[in-house]
Amino acid sequence: MPDPSPSGDSARVRLFVAATIPDELLQRLARSSEPLRRRWPAARWTDPANQHVTLKFLGWADAGMLDDVHAACRAVASANAPAKLSLGELGAFPSARRARVLWVGLEDPAGLLARIARGLDESLEPLGFPGEKRAFTAHLTLARMKTPVGVGEWPDVEIDPTPWTSRTVTLFRSHLSPKGARYEALDEIPLGGSASGG
Repeated sequence: MPDPSPSGDSARVRLFVAATIPDELLQRLARSSEPLRRRWPAARWTDPANQHVTLKFLGWADAGMLDDVHAACRAVASANAPAKLSLGELGAFPSARRARVLWVGLEDPAGLLARIARGLDESLEPLGFPGEKRAFTAHLTLARMKTPVGVGEWPDVEIDPTPWTSRTVTLFRSHLSPKGARYEALDEIPLGGSASGG
């Protein structure tokens, strides 16, 4: 479904909030996930440039609501301090027996991402964005399947466990087109106690 206005002047925007991953780790993950690509060559693989940890999907919103959305996101971000994250284990939605999505999870000892996701649900619901019914699972999407597959035993994939400090959340706009989605960062918001977005 294309954006309502290709010029970008649309009165509606498609939004989500996400945590980003250091680019070098995403590139290493792309290389190390080659055994998965060989096993499921027909899957639709996510470009590393489009990989992120979705914390809240808002969907379509009136452009006039952007200031309120920004304010809600900033309030949640300021209430949460930066914390260490690392890439974790492989997983599948809805299950490994009938996988439609392959993903890699996030190790988050401080519970930062779940706390932000919960805060965004609570802050954005009064603006008309329903809270998420499913339990939050911090993950990076690797691939989507056209039809469900049984994973069985996972191929041997070495996932780099190097930790990094998550210091920001980003409000993204998603531009849809027949060629796929393009993500535009509208606001990179520092977490509380984080002097900069680096």
